[in-house]
Amino acid sequence: MRKLFLLAVLSTTIASAQNREAHPAATLGAITQNLKKFEGFYTFYYDDKTGKVYLQLDRFNEEFLYFRSMPEGIGNGGPERGQASAVVAKFIKAGAKILLLQPNYYAYRGSGSADEQKAATDAFAQSVLWGFSPAAVEGDKVLIDLTPFLVRDALDIGGRIGSGRGNPGSAASARGGDNRAGGGYRLDETRSAINIDNTRDFPKNTEFEAWVTFTGNGEGGRRGGVAPDPGAVTVRLHQSFVQLPDSNFHARAFDPRSGFFDFEYQDFSAAMSEPLTKRFIERHRLQKKDPKAAVSEPVEPIVYYIDPGAPPLIRQALVEGGSWWNQAFEAAGFKNAFQVKVLPEGADPMDIRYNMVNWVDRSGYPARAFSYGASYIDPRTGEIIKGVVTLGSDRHREDFLIAEGLLQPYENGKPVSGEMQRMALARIRQLSAHEIGHTLGLTHNFAASIKDRASVMDYPFPRFTVKTDGSIDLSDVYATGIGSWDKRAITWGYSEFAPGADEQASLDKIMRETLKEGFRYIPDVGGGAHPLSNQWDDGPDPIAQLDKLMKARRMLLDRFSEKAIPQGAPMATLEEVLVPIYLLHRYQVEAVSKYIGGLYFTHAVKDDGQVPTEMVTPEDQWKALSALMGTISPAQLALPEKLIKSIPPRPSGYPSSIETFGGHTGPTFDPLGAAESDADNTLSYLFDEARAARLIEYHARDERQPGLMPMLDTILNGTWKAPLAPGYAGELQIVVDNLVLKHLLGLAVSSRASESVRGEAMLEAHDLYVWINAHLGEAGPRQKAAFYFALEEITEFDKDPAKFTPDPSLEMPPGAPIGD
Repeated sequence: MRKLFLLAVLSTTIASAQNREAHPAATLGAITQNLKKFEGFYTFYYDDKTGKVYLQLDRFNEEFLYFRSMPEGIGNGGPERGQASAVVAKFIKAGAKILLLQPNYYAYRGSGSADEQKAATDAFAQSVLWGFSPAAVEGDKVLIDLTPFLVRDALDIGGRIGSGRGNPGSAASARGGDNRAGGGYRLDETRSAINIDNTRDFPKNTEFEAWVTFTGNGEGGRRGGVAPDPGAVTVRLHQSFVQLPDSNFHARAFDPRSGFFDFEYQDFSAAMSEPLTKRFIERHRLQKKDPKAAVSEPVEPIVYYIDPGAPPLIRQALVEGGSWWNQAFEAAGFKNAFQVKVLPEGADPMDIRYNMVNWVDRSGYPARAFSYGASYIDPRTGEIIKGVVTLGSDRHREDFLIAEGLLQPYENGKPVSGEMQRMALARIRQLSAHEIGHTLGLTHNFAASIKDRASVMDYPFPRFTVKTDGSIDLSDVYATGIGSWDKRAITWGYSEFAPGADEQASLDKIMRETLKEGFRYIPDVGGGAHPLSNQWDDGPDPIAQLDKLMKARRMLLDRFSEKAIPQGAPMATLEEVLVPIYLLHRYQVEAVSKYIGGLYFTHAVKDDGQVPTEMVTPEDQWKALSALMGTISPAQLALPEKLIKSIPPRPSGYPSSIETFGGHTGPTFDPLGAAESDADNTLSYLFDEARAARLIEYHARDERQPGLMPMLDTILNGTWKAPLAPGYAGELQIVVDNLVLKHLLGLAVSSRASESVRGEAMLEAHDLYVWINAHLGEAGPRQKAAFYFALEEITEFDKDPAKFTPDPSLEMPPGAPIGD
């Protein structure tokens, strides 16, 4: 009888629930009367008892910007903070349901008749991002439960944890998210909830945030840990509904030489003589009060606000560095058009009306202080609605650490130099300008360093000089003010021309002047090929700069001592300061490696006078190889015996971390391990698969070009086939020899390498096997041991190359405090 009663109660409950779904509450007040109300762009209510968010709709078929972003990231090769997705969306009624629809703006007719536009719209699918059943209906007003839409995997985060896929997956994005997560991770709704503290409403934007937790087997965290418990990864996911701008914005056509980000769509009404794809730049709206004046104040300036939570010295540096951009806008004909202020009390940084520079605390020291510049973009026009810069709060500590190693400032009885702080603040000014530059629409320009540090959109290397007395001069460590390239870029992107002027002709004139002045623009696509497009390099000649840097590095290492750490610091912490000095050349090595199989190229357009491509001369390639071989010589890899003896095992409270060297010797400092990670960096560039393929291709087209096998012969002659030095130097040489073999065999089996590359690498490995056998009898015990190891490795390789996998080398501590 009791079971029948419970069954009847359960049936009644299910029927009631079904009835509520089919027949929503008659009035909104029946649900919202005791809930917290948020009024703004879209009115919503929050129920703190259930954690639900109810959205009130009274405007349908009205487009707005739907923005998804990650205020914090996973790391470890997965989703990073700052990743975002923005689309146009609208709520529509479909019978008893409310749908959130994303129109297909990629397949969009920007011109043509209404019939042509309809034909294009009908030819391509749209996307329904979510469907809702009304919780209440009252006249034209509808109340929907938005909670499931907010508490979900809207950026395919779970599928990318530990997978190495850093960018949002397009399939999941089109679906609006998927609770199924790859890599063993799945959204756990029981551990996910609305974050009401960051859920707010403003006149032009409505902001929602949720804590989302992904649970799995922890596989995604094995390479360094993505969370305190790798089996439960929790991040914040932010979603926004933003009012779209009016139609008065003037879009500017994209030019690949301009230095601006582009957006594009398909115009199917374009004449057959015109391209289907229409490309425009991303930029803020900026207009002159007096369009006829050469220099005019703006109708409305671009204003950026600094997070008041930044420490006072940092805050001032952020204001100063960000304000440099006004110099560029002055060059473009605007007066006081770009301003930087501290966010006033009572203003909310999430308000769409405020361009923000946020200062975000990170845990750990020294932390990898990631920073980025992102923007809310109108995907119809490319107009930047709001710039959002996020700066990692430990960024200045990285430069302070480098300065400690350069200056060795801690001497008993002497005051500590203020140069470290000055260097760190100089870098913060650069960082502020750089990240704000991205939110103005500018990409990186990694070729700027060759023209007297022409752009803050490059990654700057700390410039120092060694005085005649051996002391270090940091007076010119980072550039001050906006760069000359930046002025040219802003002039092209933001100049407003007099009424009646031919805009395209005026833009072409600006571009011709820029090219005539000798500016080069190569963004991230410079990759491993362009010798003059590099991150964190310095000077017009990368090879000469590497030689200069190696000499300074050797001097710094030879005198490195306890003066690098303050009084009372454990001697083991010398290692943290040693790392950036020992690896001071790591980025210059990358720059020089690009000469080998390198290609000078430009983003030339027809008849602009630029040379599209030009191979690097054979002389420069051999010169670069010689310089790189010098970086893996025992003379450069060795550490002074006194320094090695000064670094004891880590004491309690000071564990090793990613900021210290790896090793093979257990708790003791391993100088051979440090050398292994350093030399492996150089060799990874020399044995790069794409570089090897270019060497073969270029030699086939021009027999004067070096070719792959002659390069490999030179490397083997300088390592395996060189006489073995005694003692410590000899062991360093064996470390390098083994790395060379590892990379050679790795190249021979790499699925990323072409068949020609793999074939030539196999031939070189076989020739080395023959050479070692021929010289085995004359080798001493230490070299003979290395020879036997090499023979065994090559023999294992020959058994089944497809299954051969070289053991990984020790990794360098990270060096780039950025979000790439």
